[in-house]
Amino acid sequence: MSDRRRRKSLSIFRPPLQPLTPIEDEPSGGAPGALKKRRPTSFNKNEPSASGSSSPIASSTNIERQGSRGSLNRMFSSGRQRNLQKAGRPSSLLGSLRSVSSYYDDDEDQAQSASSPSSLRSVATIPDVAAGMLIHHGPLPEVGTVFRKRCPYLVLTDNHLIRFKSQDRASEMFPSIPGSSPAQTQRNTRHSRLSSSSSLHDTQTPSSSENYYSIPLIHAVAVYQLDDGQPYFSIEVAFHNESTNYASTMTLQIQDPEESNTWLNSIRNTASKARMVTSAPFSQGLVEYTARTLEQEQDYKPDHFHMFKTVQRANRSGKRSSTDDLSKLTSKICILAIGMYKVHLVPLPKNSRTSSSTSLSDTSGATHGILTLASVNTQSVDDSFQLLFRQPFQPSSALHLAALCADEIAIWLRQAAEFLRPEWAEVPFVWTVPETLNEQLLPVPVEQDEHRAFERTLIAYCSAYEIDTSNIRYSVDDDCEDAPCFTLLAPVKLGRPKYSTMELLAVFRALRYNETFRSISFSGISLDTVQGLCDHHGWEHTPWTTRSGDPVDLQDQQKASVLIQEIRALALKSRRLRRLDFGYCLNRRPSNADGAADNGCGICEALFPLCVKQYTNVDWVILNGIILSNSDVDYLYAAAIERLCHFRAIEIGFCGLTDRSLEAILQALSHQGATLEAIDFSGNLARLEPLEMQQYLMELPLVRTIAFSRIHRTSGREPLLELDTLMRWRLQELDLSHSTLNAETVLALAKYLREPQSNLLHHICLNQCGLTGATVDHLLQAMNHSGIRKLHLELSENYLEQEPNKLITAIQQSLTPTHMTVRMLEFREETNFRNFIQAWTANSSTTHLDISKVCLPMEPSQETLQALEHMLSENRVMEYLDIAGEEAHLEVANYGPGLANALKGLDKNRTLRVLHIEHQRLGLPGADRLAGILQKNPPLQELHCAGNGFTLQAFTVIIRSLYENTNLLYLPAMDEDRAVAMGKINKEMRDYDVTSSIRHLAKPTRATKAIVKRSIGIAMPGQRQFSGWQNEPISFTQRPMTEEEKGASKGSLADAWNRQLAVLDGFLQRNYRLLMGIPVEGLASAENQRPAKSSLELTAEWLGSNDATPMVEEDRQLGMGLPLTTGVDGTGALGVDEELDGALMMTKKLDLDG
Repeated sequence: MSDRRRRKSLSIFRPPLQPLTPIEDEPSGGAPGALKKRRPTSFNKNEPSASGSSSPIASSTNIERQGSRGSLNRMFSSGRQRNLQKAGRPSSLLGSLRSVSSYYDDDEDQAQSASSPSSLRSVATIPDVAAGMLIHHGPLPEVGTVFRKRCPYLVLTDNHLIRFKSQDRASEMFPSIPGSSPAQTQRNTRHSRLSSSSSLHDTQTPSSSENYYSIPLIHAVAVYQLDDGQPYFSIEVAFHNESTNYASTMTLQIQDPEESNTWLNSIRNTASKARMVTSAPFSQGLVEYTARTLEQEQDYKPDHFHMFKTVQRANRSGKRSSTDDLSKLTSKICILAIGMYKVHLVPLPKNSRTSSSTSLSDTSGATHGILTLASVNTQSVDDSFQLLFRQPFQPSSALHLAALCADEIAIWLRQAAEFLRPEWAEVPFVWTVPETLNEQLLPVPVEQDEHRAFERTLIAYCSAYEIDTSNIRYSVDDDCEDAPCFTLLAPVKLGRPKYSTMELLAVFRALRYNETFRSISFSGISLDTVQGLCDHHGWEHTPWTTRSGDPVDLQDQQKASVLIQEIRALALKSRRLRRLDFGYCLNRRPSNADGAADNGCGICEALFPLCVKQYTNVDWVILNGIILSNSDVDYLYAAAIERLCHFRAIEIGFCGLTDRSLEAILQALSHQGATLEAIDFSGNLARLEPLEMQQYLMELPLVRTIAFSRIHRTSGREPLLELDTLMRWRLQELDLSHSTLNAETVLALAKYLREPQSNLLHHICLNQCGLTGATVDHLLQAMNHSGIRKLHLELSENYLEQEPNKLITAIQQSLTPTHMTVRMLEFREETNFRNFIQAWTANSSTTHLDISKVCLPMEPSQETLQALEHMLSENRVMEYLDIAGEEAHLEVANYGPGLANALKGLDKNRTLRVLHIEHQRLGLPGADRLAGILQKNPPLQELHCAGNGFTLQAFTVIIRSLYENTNLLYLPAMDEDRAVAMGKINKEMRDYDVTSSIRHLAKPTRATKAIVKRSIGIAMPGQRQFSGWQNEPISFTQRPMTEEEKGASKGSLADAWNRQLAVLDGFLQRNYRLLMGIPVEGLASAENQRPAKSSLELTAEWLGSNDATPMVEEDRQLGMGLPLTTGVDGTGALGVDEELDGALMMTKKLDLDG
């Protein structure tokens, strides 16, 4: 007993039912039907579960997978789909479909088949069959011709189902069965008395099994009624013996319905008891075969793997009319495997032999997502059950199955679906099972998954809908208002900027019932693919109730579009959801063609009726950028006029609202004065009347966010917002950008900023409002009444050059708030910009400054660059500085390469943490300057320097400077610069091919060769120009580069970029771990941890490296390699201000000797 183990099911859902026998293959020399010694169950967490079911009926127990992957590959190299029959087929298809009784038409064939060692009927020996306890017996209908009638007799024992040729044959083996005549009965009784004192092995039984057909019940798979259109009550019994790889079905045709029910119940109950006493385990090979099939589908996980033997029932209803129909009448024994995300019908292995009264045809596997399950229907009268799966916008697919473990399969499917959707309070499929089965369901255990298993549900839906999960991107913000906020981001694949319909459905349904998120944002994500799309094939995902189960009283729910249904489901199924952002997610225009009514965007129809009837807690709705129709305005008006809706915000900017629509909405929103906190009417077509608008706004005392950008107002001297209205609010954000502000409005705003009521204000947007320097100075004087304001003031695209002296004085006196954004300024005189920069040098209040995209009449002079250098070195409070440029087709706004010298001021700066210098054409000199700064380890943490024309050599110079730097946490990957460099290489290769073709057509003279050399040196930046070449012989190669050489050159350059990116990633990870106090061993290799080299040293080292392209190897062998001679400037290397990528590849390509 020391070697015994306790075996328990790995099931986390239900306890084990009965002790099972050990899972071992039957010994080759023993009798397959012999009973084995029972072993107590055991539990092993480290052992992978072949099936979580502990029921012997399910035949799914804990089986440890063995063998190497190589052996599995050899086992399954012939393919996944296997035939159940041998290669040979019967000469007639009808011969393989004959009934049970037809086996008695040829005694010799039956005897020969019965004696075959591979036949199922030889599984049990005669003593084993006779030793069974008699359960039920009876005759079968007569078969055969008039002159040769047979009357088969069926006997059921506790371990076998036996079919005899006649009742007399059954009476000979079982004396308790009366013979067909009194003499036969007396003879059998006398024989029974004579043998009563003898042992079982001495019992006189027929010496051959040719008189009966026996099947062990431990191999039974399913017992179910069969509707084949015949005038009988048919029962089909399916068997599978793994030890002999033999599958079979037996059809019993019984005339009496009561007798048929008796046989059905007797066989089912006896087979279940037989399998509980002597389990028929899965062989190791079958487990490996099934697991390998799931691995190919990427659906195998040991803890979520269950397999069952099932029969795929034939649809035999109706009248058979052709041989094509006959192929559909076959039952198929297969393996039903439940993986992590899918349900698989796995065909039996190829070497399984089949024979039945209705021949088993070759099976083909099928896969269905668990979350596409639409219906589960099990029967209590037999082992049959039905599964319905349905993909969106497609009709359902039915699986007619049967198994002794049908209840177990239904339970595991239910548990698997609930595990993948743990937050769903209701299952979205029809669950039709006996009541006793519902009592066996247990709640799914809760795992500590992030965001309440949202990712698990999303992956499950993606797997069910057969879409790529890696294309979906999202973020979760825990620091925003109404946090956490789920935000769906743009798809990963650049070639497809929009999500597909199935991807959007997967995201919507993964968010349903999830109460982790209080805000959900689809802003900027196109939902056009699901707008107006209806699914008429099913309504299992239609939200009929709230989360608490209360019915939803809405008309024509099933006729609504998919977008409406999914939005309603989000709002109905989450009690914590408060904010929904659909900004710019629909690109639509009102449709009034042919007098047809515009049905609207669908979002208003989905949400606002729920708010009116208080079915949802959503009270912040963002509809910016969606053109609203009249029907949408009606839905919004009906909801806003109801005080019980308790709206906190309605954002309808850029919605194409007219005067009438906007006035109606303002009137309705005035009823939400007790709760309304934010209003956004920006960018609409309506012209606002300030006095009339003030009346409605005065009814909203709790407003804290106002967005009136790009609005149109009627002419007049009255302010857009009066002081009394502003004083009634406790504003936090005010946006009046792109709206002309008259003097009265500026005066009212300045008075408000002087009041303590404005102390909560932290963001003011006054971009492109026509403000001058004096006007801004007036506002700065007003807001500085109580010291430095912690406020973000945006003043971009204003006329600050007009009357600049007062503004410059206010900046020097540190009257500015902590955050200032003054972008896209245009200075006609460089002196004004220089004074503007000098003012910020003395400023001590602003810590975050954005003066990017400044447009100057010409490149800044040396005095202006020195002023910028002094600002960088002498300002002691600035932590964030953005001086990025801009490059457009018609306009360029940057400081030019001279900015590299101004960056020397960073050597003395000890406060700056973030620096933006994108698109400033720094080139290699700027890279040298940045490398020198970074090598001194300044406190700079983020350096945004993309778009500066950095070549690979320049990028390498910057990266190598990070060896001594332990503070930098961000440096861009230079994708834009890399693309430009590759484009130059492609252009130079094309130019070289053209030049080579010209050389091939005409042999150049000495003067022509000189011109070509000079042209190459000029056209290719970074190409060395050699001195003294006129006195040396010149040789030209005339053949162009091959495609192989071009690919090798570009591949080498790409590999070099990738290597530098890997080094950069290692350094940044090291710095991050140092900041967080995490050990940094092994992050940067010794090869990369060496001091930085200058661009001149790197260039010389690069040109001295070996090239491995086929052309260069050939030239090297011919003695035509390019020598590294001294250049005309005497430096022996390329100029530091020249492009190097193209020169590097093409210099070694050109065959210029001497």
